[in-house]
Amino acid sequence: MAGAAANRRRRASAESGKRLKSNGTDSPAPVVAADGSQSLAGIMPESWAARSLTERGARLAAKEWISFARLRQYPIWRPLPTWLVLGGRGAGKTRLGAEWVHGLVNRYPSFAKREHCRIALVGETLSDVREVMIDGPSGIATIARGERPDFQTSRKRLVWPNGAVAQIFSSEDPDSLRGPQFDAAWCDELAKWRYPDACFDMLQFGLRLGDRPVQLFTTTPRPIPLMRRLIGDDAVTVTHMRTTDNAANLGAGFIASIERRYGGTRLGRQELEGELIEDRPDALWTRGALEAGRGGPPERLGRIVVAVDPPASSSGRSDACGIVAAGLETEASAVVVADRTIGSAKPGEWAGRALALYHELEADCIVAEVNQGGEMVAAVFQSIDPSVPIRQARATRGKWLRAEPVAALYEQGRVRHPVPLPALEDEMCDFGPSGLSGGRSPDRVDALVWAITELLLSRRASPRVRGTV
Repeated sequence: MAGAAANRRRRASAESGKRLKSNGTDSPAPVVAADGSQSLAGIMPESWAARSLTERGARLAAKEWISFARLRQYPIWRPLPTWLVLGGRGAGKTRLGAEWVHGLVNRYPSFAKREHCRIALVGETLSDVREVMIDGPSGIATIARGERPDFQTSRKRLVWPNGAVAQIFSSEDPDSLRGPQFDAAWCDELAKWRYPDACFDMLQFGLRLGDRPVQLFTTTPRPIPLMRRLIGDDAVTVTHMRTTDNAANLGAGFIASIERRYGGTRLGRQELEGELIEDRPDALWTRGALEAGRGGPPERLGRIVVAVDPPASSSGRSDACGIVAAGLETEASAVVVADRTIGSAKPGEWAGRALALYHELEADCIVAEVNQGGEMVAAVFQSIDPSVPIRQARATRGKWLRAEPVAALYEQGRVRHPVPLPALEDEMCDFGPSGLSGGRSPDRVDALVWAITELLLSRRASPRVRGTV
């Protein structure tokens, strides 16, 4: 019986494939599921909907957002009443917002249905609402299908033939949100609003229609207080989208060009990766200072060291092993050239990674903190490669006190990072008197401190000069 059923499914698949080809499609036939249903996984592999819908469903949805949206852009999972979308430039945030409004107005099943849909459209300025959210290349009017909305200039609103209405508001005038009431709101570029808290508060009082008012915020993140509150709120669904996720819809060469210039920098991580990047007020380092000191690659390096901050154990919950390499650019200045930190690794694994970096850079020695493992740390290295010189470092002061003189060298312009080292720099800019804000061990910072201390604060001689690293 099972074999007969399988044969029937295979025949159905073959026949369906023939029908598709007879319509001018040279793509593979649909995939037949165990229950006999078909999906278009083989026909449109770039579409998540094609992998999820039956053939008939996908044909009906061919011109709709569900057929070509990325999974993160479509509310198939029924997000909480507040949906915060953090995305890079060109990541598809505006299209998501416009299609979200389109879905609400047309009462699509995956969207919260509204009998009398009244929507607030809030942007940085009224001009932004009109030029970006409504009439822009991915705006509501541009992507509209079927019954198109009419913009009533004098009343500052969009009106659909089915009775749905969307009023426009500016973040420059929070009081304009007093009085009107809505069952939905799309708010664009929240991080750029002139009065974000006041506008947000007035909007919450106006979202009082229907059984379940909903609101969508699409924005490139910036560390404003309201943004931090929303991200930390359990009642908010947070979605991250990167610019590279939408590369197929961007100009040729744009991604490569923008990554080459801004990849790994604070601005790039904010504007391309959609990350919320903050500096801790009491941290020893700031991102602005680190990026200001980038400069170009060093022409040559003198002494090079690989510093290792070993974890106390090798369990799955152990700290990471900090592995950072730095070299002398002049007798009085250094550059940090690599961060190869590894998490939750066994001694042989982290020692092997440090030794690989040592040989890659033709370093002079490995500096290893031995407070946790004592002689065992040096023994691990020696067991793998006895020829490598190991300089043992023993901490006699707390992490903050050891890091302060190294931070002072950065302030003097004597230490720089020629290329971005995002994970290391995140720790540096989050390292305060009490350690890292999340309570984790600052393993990368510890390794960095040992490397720079060995190069600039121990007054050791430079044995040789190398070419560019």
